[in-house]
Order: sequence, then C-alpha cells, then structure tokens
Amino acid sequence: MSKAQMVGWSHSHFGKSEAPTTQALMGEVVAPALEHAGIGAESVDGIFVGVMNNGFSKQDFQGALVGMAHEGLGMVPAVRMENACATGSAALYGAIDFIESGRGRIALVVGAEKMTAIPTVQTGDILLGASYREEEAEVEGGFAGLFGRIAQQYFQKHGDRSAELAMIAAKNHRNGMANPYAHMRKDFGFEFCNTISDKNPYVAPPLRRTDCSLISDGAAAIVLADEETAAGLERAIAFRSRRHMNDVLALSRRDVTEFAGARRAWAHALDDGGVSLDDLDFVETHDCFTIAEMIEYEAMGLAEPGQGYRVIRDGVSAKDGRLPVNPSGGLKSKGHPIGATGVSMHVMAAMQLMNEAGDMQVPGAKMAGVFNMGGAAVANYVSILERAK
Repeated sequence: MSKAQMVGWSHSHFGKSEAPTTQALMGEVVAPALEHAGIGAESVDGIFVGVMNNGFSKQDFQGALVGMAHEGLGMVPAVRMENACATGSAALYGAIDFIESGRGRIALVVGAEKMTAIPTVQTGDILLGASYREEEAEVEGGFAGLFGRIAQQYFQKHGDRSAELAMIAAKNHRNGMANPYAHMRKDFGFEFCNTISDKNPYVAPPLRRTDCSLISDGAAAIVLADEETAAGLERAIAFRSRRHMNDVLALSRRDVTEFAGARRAWAHALDDGGVSLDDLDFVETHDCFTIAEMIEYEAMGLAEPGQGYRVIRDGVSAKDGRLPVNPSGGLKSKGHPIGATGVSMHVMAAMQLMNEAGDMQVPGAKMAGVFNMGGAAVANYVSILERAK
C-alpha cells in the first residue's frame, strides 16, 4: 500500500473576510495549493471538502463548490465531510484513505467556513449543533457556556486555574504575532488576559473573552499524493501515524474534566508511530478555549490529571520550551473558521517541518503532533507528521 503524503498547501488570512461565500474563500486557496505542489488541476483524482455550515449559509452542497471556484476541477469527483470542529481533519483523513485504498494518486483537500456574515447570536446557536441539543441546547452562553461548565467542574476538582488559563491565552497571542495568517495579531500579555475588564469580560464564567477563540472566516487547502508521485515533487510531509477516536456526545454521560477520547487518540497515534512525546519538536493543538488546551496537556501525556497547569507555569509549552504548543498562535490567535481549522493545523505543521514557517519557525523541527477535535472532545484526531524529503 502506498502511503499518502502532503505535497503542497495554501492558507488564506483568517478573520473577517470580504469574500462573500465559502466558494469565494475556496477560490483563494485552491490554485495556490496546486501551484505550491507543482500539480495541474487535470491530475487531481478526488476532492475532499470540509465545511460545517449548519446554517451559516443557505447554499449547501459544498463539495461541488470547489468545481465552481476553479473551473479546471468541475468534473473531478468531490465529496463534502462534516464532523463539527474536526470537519477539516475528517476531510483530510478521507482523502488519505482514498489514496491509500488505491482509488486515486492525487487528492485535493479544502477546508473553509464563512462565519461572520450573520449575527453573533445566530452563530452561537449554529455552533450548538456540535453539542447534544436534547440536553445542552439551553446552556447559557452557547458553546462557550459548555466549556465554561467544563472549566467550572475542572476547577471544583483540581482548584482554580484561571491564572494559568490566562498564561495559555497570553502565550498563544504572543506566538500569533509571528503568524501572517492570524486573525488577531496582538500580544495582550498576561495581566490583560488575567484581569476582568470592559475589554475582557466574562463570557461564560470562569472563561473570559481572552479564553475563547475567535469567530472567523477563512480557508486552507492541502494537496496529497501517493509516495511514488510525491517522490518526483519538490516537498513531501509524511504521516508517521494517525488516529481518529470518538467519545460519547452527551456531556452527562462522561467525565468532562478529562478528554478520554483525546487521550486514547494520542496514546494510539504515538504507539502506532513508535514514538513518544520526547520525539516531537512541537504540537499544534485545538485551543478553542484555553481550558481545552490545559486538559489536552494532560490527554497527550505532558502532565497527570489535574496537573496541566504545571505545563504552562514551567514553560514547557512555550515556543522555546521542551515541547512548544501552538507556535502558530493556535485557534486562540489564528482564528477558528470551523471547516478550515483541521486543514489549517496540518498546513501550519507542514510549514514548520519544511522550514517554511518564517518568523513562526521552531528551529530544527523534524516531527510534529497535530490534535484537532470536534465538539467537546467527541471526535478526536491525532496526526504524527515528519518530513519525507
């Protein structure tokens, strides 16, 4: 079986975009990704699209929009994936399966979301589609309210870690200063992130505005090829291993202070790859809220349950720490256009491994971990990446 490798990519600026639709956003990244890979549209065997939508736009059938955005792709088989905030990773893994099953040699993955064209209140309700509405639809504050509850329960169990959450926010905003694609390129500093104010109010206590990722528009694209094709191209990033593990959707049926599905995904991916965290040079992880990043420290094995605060306090996850986490600025600074996020995270990692990350670069990066989750750690995707050429 020939393994799939990333051979090219492209990334739009994340934020409030003048592009009116996901089709327009896709149009910003498709041609540049193909050019980056050195591949013509006629060589693409399959297209895999990640767009959550769920009401952001009345236009659906999003898989077919790539062929509208790039006329050379109108006749290529295309499919759209949706898996909440892990939608982009679902599309990417579907494309990998397509290649590794022998059904095609080259696949195009496109993740996109247009979130800012509707009122914020409506956006909050759409995002609640990634919760278990039968039990959680009336949670005050929408999805932030769900993670506020997670933070409350975590604090009750392990102590108030608001200061450490502010440290995570400050770290990611500081890192995001170096990311030209980031929505919020501003170094807020610890004191601002840790202080309740008119500019940093509670959104869903104990979570403040600086603890929550941004509502963003954006797109990212990846070109995948089998090993034989990749060998003749300029660059190639290999998946040393990858895992997708699920957990129960309803928060009432599990311990929300630990991300058990994420823990299993990390453990299996590291075991499959024959590596440990010590072999990784950095991690891009899903910091939709700062409490998520703290619990993810524990899920990946950087700390024991309840001890995630030590990772940020000891500087382990800083850009110059033992295991830098989110050198791109993460979702917190970069933004979180739902369907684009999983694709974006893999693009950020690939740029690092190819030494093409500019001011974001982690010196000497050779192996990376990427964790993207859908919902409150329901759909959990872990990729272990390394440079193949």
